[in-house]
Amino acid sequence: METYKLTRKNMADLLMALSGQISRSPQEVLMEAWGTCDPSQGMPPILVKVLDSPVGNTGFSLNEIVSLGNQIEFTNFPQSTVQNWVKRDVRELIGSPLHGKKYTTAQAAMLFIVEDLKGSLDFESIRGVLTLVFNNIEDRHDDIINPIELYSAYASVFDRIHHHALPTATTTGDTSVNEAIDQFIQEECRSLLPGLHDVTEEDLTVVWNVLIVAAMTVQSAYYQATAKNYVQTALQLRRTQ
Repeated sequence: METYKLTRKNMADLLMALSGQISRSPQEVLMEAWGTCDPSQGMPPILVKVLDSPVGNTGFSLNEIVSLGNQIEFTNFPQSTVQNWVKRDVRELIGSPLHGKKYTTAQAAMLFIVEDLKGSLDFESIRGVLTLVFNNIEDRHDDIINPIELYSAYASVFDRIHHHALPTATTTGDTSVNEAIDQFIQEECRSLLPGLHDVTEEDLTVVWNVLIVAAMTVQSAYYQATAKNYVQTALQLRRTQ
């Protein structure tokens, strides 16, 4: 059994449940995730606290967002780093706390997106990519796509890659593994477009490309985490010789 970690899809569902965007409750989302984890580890305090939050009226301190983010698999969320993001690097994307003195679920999702993109992109590129789909930080209604919806969309693509059986190959025999993964991500991202709400035909291509970028960076984070595990294994083997 694994220690208590949430997939990105689990986290996206949790944010949607907390904001009242889906019919499932936060408790149901977390209990579903609990099925893949070791109960002896105990639910992390941040998740216990989340369960006490009122649906549709949830706010997070920056510390709580960091704690929540560190429950996501293949993620490292140092608090000092996130503070720098909010104060400087992506200030124009995150903005000031919009839920009193706390951040909204959408702002939390935005920080999770930035963390994913930061694995492969610099901040100038991140700002360029995200401003394609997000407009006024104080009014999410004028965004092409809501931050939680974007996070959920590319999380579901990574979920298909990492947590489900390999689909039947649809590529030709001379297609490399890397090309096949690239093609699979593109096709999965495209398949999500019809389900996105209130996105115009003109903006669908923009959203599709942003989804591909995000899904690719998460896949990159997986490879980096896996490489670090192999390094630790190799070093451990060396010490036992």
